[in-house]
Amino acid sequence: MTTKSNSSVLGGKASSSPLLSSPPRQRLVTKDGHCSLSPPQSPSGSWRGASARAWLLALQDLWGLLVGLRWRWVLLAFCASFLAHWLLFACLWYLLAHLNGDLAVQDHDAPPQGHVVCVKHITSFTAAFSFSLETQLTIGYGTMFPSGDCPSAIALLAVQMLLGLMLEAFITGAFVAKIARPQKRAGVIQFSPQAVVGQHQGQTCLMLRATNLLQRPLVDVKVSAVLYEEHDGQALHQTALDFHLDHLGQQPCPFFIFPLTFYHPLDRRSPLYPALCEGMSKHFELVVFLSALQEGTGDSCQKRTSYLRQEIQFDRRFVPALGLDARGRYMVSTQHFDTAHSKEPLNKDCVVQINGDGSDRME
Repeated sequence: MTTKSNSSVLGGKASSSPLLSSPPRQRLVTKDGHCSLSPPQSPSGSWRGASARAWLLALQDLWGLLVGLRWRWVLLAFCASFLAHWLLFACLWYLLAHLNGDLAVQDHDAPPQGHVVCVKHITSFTAAFSFSLETQLTIGYGTMFPSGDCPSAIALLAVQMLLGLMLEAFITGAFVAKIARPQKRAGVIQFSPQAVVGQHQGQTCLMLRATNLLQRPLVDVKVSAVLYEEHDGQALHQTALDFHLDHLGQQPCPFFIFPLTFYHPLDRRSPLYPALCEGMSKHFELVVFLSALQEGTGDSCQKRTSYLRQEIQFDRRFVPALGLDARGRYMVSTQHFDTAHSKEPLNKDCVVQINGDGSDRME
């Protein structure tokens, strides 16, 4: 048994492929599922215009922007929106009192003959802000109230109440949507940090493991993957891969409460076969998607991760995930992501990974 060196396997491809001399590639999707794609670079003279367009596009999807913000920014937006609403109508109430001449009236309980006070006891901006706050929150202390003989006050009161109800509905809906986001449930799903290539039921397979950290089960679990490869310079080519679980085939797993191992056969029909079993050296990234439904609500959630070439171990297998305690009950092993040497040797035409390179072959 001999092992070829990297230079002999590549056989002069380094001079013909521009990708081999380019800097190391960063992953497209991080291990926790976030996209690491860099935004487009704008010319030095138009960065302000590009920034303004980006903010305009974000404001067009204000709901999605608010739900996607961190909690600290959501709470800040909650407080700022209500304060802005109260201040805006405080200015309008003060302006109404000024235009109506109410600020010059010394005693609002005994106004001059023929003068109608629009809102009793608004004599300063502080009083106007207090009335705006009382109106929005329907406190009603009783000292300040609009007059029914002032149509402008009634119209402004109606406008403030309508806009206030719309603001409360929007903020309340954003809070509920953020609390009930399926992404929070997907956060308790973990993938194995490394995938393995080994024998499974007499066939060479790429294997990865996923676990549900909570005791609440997920249902209808499906795993799929997309292989990103560099074609024609720097273009990324996408190829779909299928993963199956034991003898379920393409059917979803109906019950996900303990660690599951998913398999992808590495035969000649597999898009990964050239990269893993023929020693091709071009860069690739395998992005894995796990979709599931929450048992209680039926909401769907998705968890993502990615594997680079150096994160795939050869001639390995996952250790058993379940064991039995002294009372005969099943229990999840704390080392369910650990790997061990495969009991069966790999096929002779498959790659042996050396130092994370994966470009050497066994003959």
